[in-house]
Amino acid sequence: MDTPASLDQFDIKILEHLQREGRCSNVDLSRRVGLSESPCLARTRQLQETGVIRGYGAEVALDKLGAHVTVFCEVTLGSHRAHDLRKFEAGAARYAEIVECYNICGGYDYLLKIVAPGVQHFQALMERLLDDELGIAKFSSRIVLREPLAGRALPIRTILGAKNSWE
Repeated sequence: MDTPASLDQFDIKILEHLQREGRCSNVDLSRRVGLSESPCLARTRQLQETGVIRGYGAEVALDKLGAHVTVFCEVTLGSHRAHDLRKFEAGAARYAEIVECYNICGGYDYLLKIVAPGVQHFQALMERLLDDELGIAKFSSRIVLREPLAGRALPIRTILGAKNSWE
């Protein structure tokens, strides 16, 4: 686990605003967080250089692109040696439909978030994963019906134990 970054109230405000408005200008960001432009830009660059900000992206409305299915798939491996975990992760990374992969503890080893054009495509993907001999002993799938809380911002203040009095 990495050492936690040392962030002050302005860094937290920058992160919170960029989660909501990643395309904002430095002028807008500096005004929103209460800093002048130059220090705000320096702080944002520092957050990027230290890896606290990993990147920027667009939140795409899949429903506007056409039919699709989102599936959470619980995967159990037959072996838990480090080599077997790496083999599964490398194999899963080859498929663009697997948009998130978590190695977890509990009743199974991995939780995958899969987005596919439909159930048939998802089923074919799972067959390919099994054919790839990645060590999958069993899997169980859950098809998403609705996403009432998808795309929420990370709870930065809660994680850091920061006080809301900084707002």
